[in-house]
Amino acid sequence: MDNRIERQLAFSLEIDKVKNVFRQTHLSGNGRYENDAEHSWHMAVMAYLLREYANEEVDIVKVMMMCLIHDIVEIDAGDTYAYDEEGLKTQKSREDAAKQRIFPILPEEQANELIALFDEFELNETAEARFAHAMDNLQPLILNNSNNGSDWKEHNVTSTQIYKRQNKTKLGSEILFGVADSIIQENIHLGNLKK
Repeated sequence: MDNRIERQLAFSLEIDKVKNVFRQTHLSGNGRYENDAEHSWHMAVMAYLLREYANEEVDIVKVMMMCLIHDIVEIDAGDTYAYDEEGLKTQKSREDAAKQRIFPILPEEQANELIALFDEFELNETAEARFAHAMDNLQPLILNNSNNGSDWKEHNVTSTQIYKRQNKTKLGSEILFGVADSIIQENIHLGNLKK
């Protein structure tokens, strides 16, 4: 087999491991915990469907690729819960080490392309990165909402913490932030979230 194809297939097999990285969010309908692959797929489909609400015109294929690859590093780094202050302190270093191991399995130019895409997402400075981040924030929010805030309750998450994260959604989509705000307010009213 050609070395290039071998490397591409080796990477394809390596990223299958993302299916074994479980998040702190349950599937809708109070299902089991969601894994990173499901989260990334869900975000990518949402990005395509909701692209008309981006603050700026975006290259939707690039946004979808950011959604699909942004958590690959968690194969090594593990999932860091959005509201875990201690875990967040070491997240970048853990994910950078994972990025340097996982993406270079690919042929060099493809590895560089995905590393650049991952870094662009992390920097959150382009229209595409900001919209991809809006999806990364909105997707677990709608799952938590569908589950009557059970994951928020389990982790004693407050509306202040959620707003801190969702305020970044505004950078990608003011309209979708409005939707998030409505969901948060409704959950405060229902007692699913503490102020």
